[in-house]
Amino acid sequence: MGQLKEWLGHEDFTFHEGSEQIAKLVPGGLEAFKKMKDNEKEHWRKLAIETIGKESAESGKPAIVTGHYMFWSDEEAVGSVVCTKKDLDVYTHILYLDVPVKWIVDRRRDDKERARPPISKTRVEEWQEFEKRELRRLCREYGILFSLVSPDPTSLSQILRLLQDFRVHSEEYNLIEAKRQLDDAIQSQQNTVLVIDGDRTLATGDTGALFWKAVSKNTGIPGKAETLKDLFSGELKYSYTAFRQATLLCEEAIWANADYVGICDEVARAVTIHPEFVSLLTAMNKQKHVGAIVVTCGLGLIWERIVQKANLAVKVIGGGRITDRFVVTAAVKADLVEHLQKTHQMRVWAFGDSPLDLPMLAQADQAFIVVGEAQTRSKSMDAALASTVLSHQLHGARQVLLPGTVEPRLTALSTINLDDPSFLDTLFAGQATVQENGLEIVCAADKNDYAAKLLATPMRDAANAGPALRTAHRQVGWYLAIEHVTTIIGLESRPIQHVLGRPETGSRLRHEKRTTIVALMRGGEPMATGVSDAFPLAWFVHAKEPEDIKLHHLKGQETVILVDSVVNTGKSIVDAVRHIRKLHATVRIMIVAGVVQKECVSKHVLKNELAQLMGIHLVTLRYSDTKFTGSKATDTGNRLFNTTHLD
Repeated sequence: MGQLKEWLGHEDFTFHEGSEQIAKLVPGGLEAFKKMKDNEKEHWRKLAIETIGKESAESGKPAIVTGHYMFWSDEEAVGSVVCTKKDLDVYTHILYLDVPVKWIVDRRRDDKERARPPISKTRVEEWQEFEKRELRRLCREYGILFSLVSPDPTSLSQILRLLQDFRVHSEEYNLIEAKRQLDDAIQSQQNTVLVIDGDRTLATGDTGALFWKAVSKNTGIPGKAETLKDLFSGELKYSYTAFRQATLLCEEAIWANADYVGICDEVARAVTIHPEFVSLLTAMNKQKHVGAIVVTCGLGLIWERIVQKANLAVKVIGGGRITDRFVVTAAVKADLVEHLQKTHQMRVWAFGDSPLDLPMLAQADQAFIVVGEAQTRSKSMDAALASTVLSHQLHGARQVLLPGTVEPRLTALSTINLDDPSFLDTLFAGQATVQENGLEIVCAADKNDYAAKLLATPMRDAANAGPALRTAHRQVGWYLAIEHVTTIIGLESRPIQHVLGRPETGSRLRHEKRTTIVALMRGGEPMATGVSDAFPLAWFVHAKEPEDIKLHHLKGQETVILVDSVVNTGKSIVDAVRHIRKLHATVRIMIVAGVVQKECVSKHVLKNELAQLMGIHLVTLRYSDTKFTGSKATDTGNRLFNTTHLD
């Protein structure tokens, strides 16, 4: 306590010695306290810790308290526990000074200031082991972080580091640190990110179990792996507190002379990434607009070493030690995906295998459940996955079987291969995407899309007008919505009735009910009708002027789809987008057009005006090199509605 006061000072912490606090409160001090009955002593002990807790809350400073869990003399068959329930309600962290038995015996014997009765080494050993066992159990029951601290020459620096961490760490702080590392990992030119779990997803096996097995071998300390298993199966489950406790267990192992870096390297050498993922991530490295991040609840350093060994340019988000500054929980995984989507305007494809991954998978634009060998995969995933699918929380989820011979988890989910050309085409769709800051443009024709060529033909054929041309535009709207808008926004599951009479799972646009389709009048109406055919639950609004789009058309909505047949100068689109942004700062805006004049993208209005706004996507059937203002027979609106004679 004296050393901590000297090093920490009183600016950030308050300091309390348990017996001194009792002496302050009890009339007659400690001598009077010692003469009391057990129930009276418990009253004053409760009042002492309660008083410390109130003072800490009022000052806003963490309180450091020294005290005992129990006393046990040679004459007693059973020790006397002095820790009260109030102590367990107030304490947030307990550091146990794991002093060698010989030191304790010698210090008691040689104390010149206070006479204590002799005590045997056997009793001190029993006393210590009982305290450590019971404190671990109680701390988990009450949500208190617990750690052993070894009294070697570096113990003071260890304790100081822990106390400073305890002072600032919270779930909010934890998420801020995780997001900060994520921000450092992504690249500005990326518009799609694969977020991949580590254990049993990217590779077979459990790196955590391998780590603790190596720790036991390295230090001679048995049971750590079992302790970790007990931790997550106990009251704390997979909570923030449980993962923080796992970090402290890792610190204990390191203080017990475990070679942390060496063991992480040893585990990494024993783990091999699935070859299917190696091929996918290697191909992805050639795509500047697509990135990948491993987000693991396990030890981040192990996975950094694993991806380095495979020569993959993949960043890793993971904790493990106090110096990592954060832990990864299921909630953190989901929050990081949302951060990518909303802050960085990226589409996210998430891959996971366990219940811990389900919140992340539910948040992602595309969800992929990795299914491994039955003997190694998560045993609790089947029921959790079935429940999640039935509640329609996953957006167009699919299964990845690794290896391809394993049995699927749910027959209701379709399966995909990571090397399937259609899968890769969809993932790398950005090859035909122009990314100008916040403006993402997808041109179907630039992808050598045969359907786009077929659909463009009747739109350009001068022989078509009126109903025939409106039908052509409607077909283009439906096609662009089905093929490209869904790729950007993603899908969600919905219940359907199979023709054989059984319940089945289908798909629809993600947040389809919270999507507003705006037909920019009058030329955009036929194509907007086709978009509406694809997304029948979406709202449909007509807008001749931007002001026709009202706040109630946007309130509570996730996506607005602006539809026009031709984007020539881009001015009407820009005006509509700016109006929407004034009403709603974060709603996703999709622009769907039949044809876009090429210069307005590369040199003029769209590039200059929309590139600075986030969350804007433009999907078009084709570009046009011709720039002109149509009139009479050449005006698309007149051709659509047989009004060429009026212009």
